[in-house]
Amino acid sequence: MRISSHFDGGRIEAVKTDDFSDIQVKIKNDSHSEFRQWFYFRLQGVKNQDCVVKFLNAADTSYVEGWQDYDVCASTDRQEWFRIPTEFDGKQLTVEFNTDTDDIYLAYFAPYPFDRHLNLLAFAQQSALSTLVNLGETLDGRDFDMLVIEDEEVDLTEKLNVWMIARQHPGETMAEWFVEGFLESLLDQDNPTSRQLLQQCRFHVVPNMNPDGSYRGNLRTNASGANLNREWMEPTMTASPEVYLVREQMHARGVDLFLDIHGDEAIPYNFVAGCEGNPNYNERLKHLEDTFKAAWAAASPDFQDVYKYDDDEPGKADLRIATNYVGQTFNCLSYTVEQPFKDNHDLPDEQYGWSPERCKKFGEDVLIAINNTVPAIKSSQ
Repeated sequence: MRISSHFDGGRIEAVKTDDFSDIQVKIKNDSHSEFRQWFYFRLQGVKNQDCVVKFLNAADTSYVEGWQDYDVCASTDRQEWFRIPTEFDGKQLTVEFNTDTDDIYLAYFAPYPFDRHLNLLAFAQQSALSTLVNLGETLDGRDFDMLVIEDEEVDLTEKLNVWMIARQHPGETMAEWFVEGFLESLLDQDNPTSRQLLQQCRFHVVPNMNPDGSYRGNLRTNASGANLNREWMEPTMTASPEVYLVREQMHARGVDLFLDIHGDEAIPYNFVAGCEGNPNYNERLKHLEDTFKAAWAAASPDFQDVYKYDDDEPGKADLRIATNYVGQTFNCLSYTVEQPFKDNHDLPDEQYGWSPERCKKFGEDVLIAINNTVPAIKSSQ
């Protein structure tokens, strides 16, 4: 038997591999950081064996509550990702399986490889609506790209500028699966919602804010060890070029609606977190938030507004966070979208949990929520 993780997004430390009934691994820290939660690795030579994998340091990870009611993601073909029943005893995470294939992959959530990211950009460029903008490069030298999507035949100077970014935290791969579904829907010219939106809006989409962290197999940080979602007040080209470059574009182009797509380790529901703690928060912004949430709830049973983060106290928001910074700076509707690593307990799926396919459908549905919120945004300006 062999355990390996030297591939795109891979990360694990093999401790014991000489006994199928007692395979031991440890979850590794992000590069240059104390965050520890993401794993993705390959087990070879396990065909028809009763395997027991123990994550020895699960209790020492960054989000221990994430292991309660969590089931490991697995794949034998790297296309279909299913769940394997998993136990957490307060110290170790244990998963047992028997596969009829020579190897199997285990991951914290279904990975979104960099090749798929490049394929997504290539897909978008097949549409006349889409323009690829290279923003620069990451610390590891990877291309850092943004898509601008608009119907240029619509001569409207006052188009709303809608922004969507994803994977500031690279291990939250559900975020880019969400964006894939969103882009497929937005670029579908047979979709009436898309056509109506593109009469009024210009979209700026950064599908992967953290290509280096994604490739390195980090949960929350980039190549320098920076948590990008704490860099928005004072980003630098040496520590957080990804935020610096996107922020520059925002100031040049303007922002009327901002969505930052994430995943949450502990809460088994889809929800949003807004700007109620910002100094500029007022009844206008609250009305826009309420309009958006009601529209999304009507469009998708996968969205809810009961189980979520506690609201920030008035005036005490952390403006280093993207949603708060953008909402304050541009006085606009600004939301963090959170999806579960586990499952949506409102509509559970025992075999797949919260899956790439469901992420994509959720990303499609947000288009309806945006469309039904645009009139409120325009009337409030």
